[in-house]
Amino acid sequence: MRKILIITLILALVSTASLTVMAQDSKVLKLSHLNPQQPKEVATAAMAEVFKSMVESGTNGRITVEIYPNGVLGNERESMEQVQSGVTHSYIASGGGMATFYPMFSIVNIPFSITNYSVAYEVYDGAFGQQMAADIEEKTGFKVLGFGESGGFFQLTNSVRPIRTPEDMEGLKFRTMTIPIHMEFMRSLGASPTPIAWAELYTALQTGVVDGQHNPIPIIKIGKLEEVQDYLTLTNHMYTPYVWVLNSDFYSALTTEEKIVIEEAARVANLAGRGVNRLIEASDDGLPYLAKEMEVYKPTAEEIQMFKDAAIPASMDFIEAEYGAEGAKLAQDYLDAIEAAQEKFGM
Repeated sequence: MRKILIITLILALVSTASLTVMAQDSKVLKLSHLNPQQPKEVATAAMAEVFKSMVESGTNGRITVEIYPNGVLGNERESMEQVQSGVTHSYIASGGGMATFYPMFSIVNIPFSITNYSVAYEVYDGAFGQQMAADIEEKTGFKVLGFGESGGFFQLTNSVRPIRTPEDMEGLKFRTMTIPIHMEFMRSLGASPTPIAWAELYTALQTGVVDGQHNPIPIIKIGKLEEVQDYLTLTNHMYTPYVWVLNSDFYSALTTEEKIVIEEAARVANLAGRGVNRLIEASDDGLPYLAKEMEVYKPTAEEIQMFKDAAIPASMDFIEAEYGAEGAKLAQDYLDAIEAAQEKFGM
């Protein structure tokens, strides 16, 4: 009997010690994004949900992922600063959010540079994406988990008149993110650019602070902008990815196995986000829905060329003037990566 009691006591001590070690080894990863946590409807939500599932299962629960959607922890700048300081650990940043901390991110917004999704994915998942991720980490301290998709290609919307050529942009007030080349794009077309935070955009359009904005189809739908915009023009003029960042100290403290799980989970989550966007675009929740609520116009090839003739030279001049030789080289690397991707796919 005494022997049984001793064995029971030893087992209890071992069990308690194991639980203590597990508690010490467990980690919490706080991940935030600005959109609703609706994984079947919102790309960032799908990314967060897939990431959480894969990380928690892949580490056998040693890492728990807490998701903070809808900007509940703060606006974009605040969310980025929280990751930098380690208050939170990860954030899916818009192009505007990243440009605030890494201004040369603007170069990926050369108008009409990327023309289809296959090329976009090849560029950002390949050597150029790795090059830019390394430069972002060196200059900002953010560990880049990948380049997600904000919704696809940018389109123009406004509440004043149909836009068919650059002349129709003349005098309109257009909301942009805090990306200088986005503002230069609007100026090159004769519009007045006005940086406004995403959380304030609906009200700004509703009250006439700005006349229009540009965003991909899924983002227009997420923001319910069709309620305060009458005209949609399908220009496909930019492809601006999300930049998924992670606190570098948190990453450095992970084991090799945990780093592999985190990076694989982020890659798969990015694919999930892109898939959600393609489904939205093609379904009744995307362009077919917006076409019922707004007047949609698809410019002709000749009209698109008019937009290109106005926007591309202005953007290249801006990059050289704003970012000097370093920016010009990064822009050329970006354009070379696009050309290589097009050749790979026989375009």
